[in-house]
Amino acid sequence: MPTGSANPTAMLLRLRKNATRADLEAVLKLARELGYETRFLDGGRQLLEARRPEAAGPGAPPDRSRFEDMACVAQVLDAAEARELAERSPDRPDTVVRVGDSATAFPAVFGGGCVSLIGGPCAVEDEGRLTEVAQAVRRAGGTLLRGGAFKPRTSPYSFQGLGAEGLERLARVRAAVEIPIVTEVLDPREVERVGATCDMFQVGSRSMTNFALLREVGAAGKPVLLKRGFAATAREFLLAAEYVLAAGNPNVVLCERGIRGFDDVTRNVLDVGTVAWLKQATHLPVIVDPSHAAGRADLVRPLARAAIAAGADGLIVEVHPDPSEVHSDGAQALPLDEFRRLVRDVRALVDLDGRIFVAPEREPETEREMETIP
Repeated sequence: MPTGSANPTAMLLRLRKNATRADLEAVLKLARELGYETRFLDGGRQLLEARRPEAAGPGAPPDRSRFEDMACVAQVLDAAEARELAERSPDRPDTVVRVGDSATAFPAVFGGGCVSLIGGPCAVEDEGRLTEVAQAVRRAGGTLLRGGAFKPRTSPYSFQGLGAEGLERLARVRAAVEIPIVTEVLDPREVERVGATCDMFQVGSRSMTNFALLREVGAAGKPVLLKRGFAATAREFLLAAEYVLAAGNPNVVLCERGIRGFDDVTRNVLDVGTVAWLKQATHLPVIVDPSHAAGRADLVRPLARAAIAAGADGLIVEVHPDPSEVHSDGAQALPLDEFRRLVRDVRALVDLDGRIFVAPEREPETEREMETIP
């Protein structure tokens, strides 16, 4: 995504080399309809500046999309004031997403220099185990409990989660341990029911392009953890977030969880470079899921350290006292003692970077922390 423009009212388009006269007339006609004045900046008529007069007001994100949809437009090089909602602008501060009601549970805080950790099992199963994990995550320094009541599985015969019973178990554990909950929602029709239990919706990798679901969680108003699709480009990832933002929900946390590669030493390829790029391109918080990227517990801590070093605003990690007994993704779940070691790693890196590690047992120490952490 572009990061700025010398002239905030001028959009810069790159046209295709094979554009016909009819193509050029069509793009110029659209520009006039949207209130832009145009001029070509090169003799080959490939760089087109579209400028809005001051009286016409600023451009808007739909303007950019209208141009991008045209066959002769290869790229919008600079969207000027028609930036998309997820795009960072020079005067836009980082979005800080707070999850949890401070009256009943210590909140998680992502972005704006704050780092929070999410831990828990892949799926909600035994309630006693879930309570044990929630207590251990909170004691170690985690601020959110993860656990799937509904599980999207590649095979229809694999464990699909406990559904409504899983939500009830999450609700009981949430109340008993006083820890906020993030859980996945798969269907737009389930948003209201899942939202009655969770503090944060998770939209998983397989659902990143479920646009009806994105609109529905956007309208629901609760914070949304959006995972990158395993074959999605960074731009497609940001445009998925745009659906939630455009529905009126500013509280979106992006999650890099690895993209599909050709090697089998890890489950996915953790795209640390895109994490660093996203921190420049968007004002939204960015966290990392090292568990799904690694697919194996012994690599989770190294990948977690790499993510925090690249600027991630948090982690979501699979944790379980006995990974051998779970129905889903046991190979990548960290035992409780390993999660505690991971938390120590994160604390050290966050302190080294001058950021704030948000943890339930830690009181804010400086005036800046007092302002950031409710």
